[in-house]
Amino acid sequence: MNRKSIVKTIFKSAEWTIFAVVVIIVSLAFYLVQPVKSNRVLFLPAGTGATIIAYLHRSGIDANGLDRYLLRFFGYPQQGWIDIGTTCLTKADFLYRLTHAKAAMTKVKLIPGETRVIFFDQLARTLKLDPKKLDNAYRRYAPYPDGVIWPDTYFVPMGITEEHLVYHLIKRSMARHERLSKKFFGTYNEKKWFRYVTIASIIQKEAADTREMPLVSAVIYNRMKKGMPLQMDGALNYGKYSHVKVTKRRIDEDMSRFNTYKYTGLPPSPVGSVSLDAIKAAIKPANVDYLYFVKGKNGKHIFTKRYKTHLRNIKSVNK
Repeated sequence: MNRKSIVKTIFKSAEWTIFAVVVIIVSLAFYLVQPVKSNRVLFLPAGTGATIIAYLHRSGIDANGLDRYLLRFFGYPQQGWIDIGTTCLTKADFLYRLTHAKAAMTKVKLIPGETRVIFFDQLARTLKLDPKKLDNAYRRYAPYPDGVIWPDTYFVPMGITEEHLVYHLIKRSMARHERLSKKFFGTYNEKKWFRYVTIASIIQKEAADTREMPLVSAVIYNRMKKGMPLQMDGALNYGKYSHVKVTKRRIDEDMSRFNTYKYTGLPPSPVGSVSLDAIKAAIKPANVDYLYFVKGKNGKHIFTKRYKTHLRNIKSVNK
């Protein structure tokens, strides 16, 4: 073959190569703009790109062998639950979001006054978790049976385990307790602080509103000062009894230290979660000499120092 023929063959081969490259690029570009339908929130298992693509394919999403190679150009795929933001997007955008999307989060609002039992029932329903596993984890990490978890709005990653969720809640809540203690007292003594939380937890359940909280707090301190039993139903609304009406039978049969009709002083630990207002009231009760209160017909409480007046108030309310 002469020189001219060799050059011609090389150019012809190059032309075919360029043509092939152009075809591949055009085909790839066409492929990457094809629509993909997906759930907005996806679960990606741990493993290689091939493992993730195979899992998505089994889940009914248009993902195939080519995607496992293309995925490498977009980055390393996430793990766990992710939020890709939409349900219909191009193949290129879909592969990009598999590697860059944020974790899917669920908002959970925990209300002051509720017990850990109620919190865990709520979390179990919202996040599809096992309440028993939540409770077991709590017992391992929390220093007190209740009142540790700070009521707040939390954004929780979907797919989180019971162990990690409880650890996160307790770690964050205990840090909050410590910050508040240092704000009010300049120091943090866990035992001393949770004594205030215990008082606040009773206030939280007894007071009709935030304005009553310092008054209820005063009654608690005044009764303890005189050696009187607190005799507050809210203390018996602990654990699973959070929303159970306190009856005479319940008072007679409950032998726990939470029964402030049978025992003087405070319960051994908080009876539920507390708000900042309840904490403030526990630290600084109203300067009044009240010893009794009863709920009036308007839902507010009537406070008094004298027992005879208290009996008249009860009679008036029950008319």
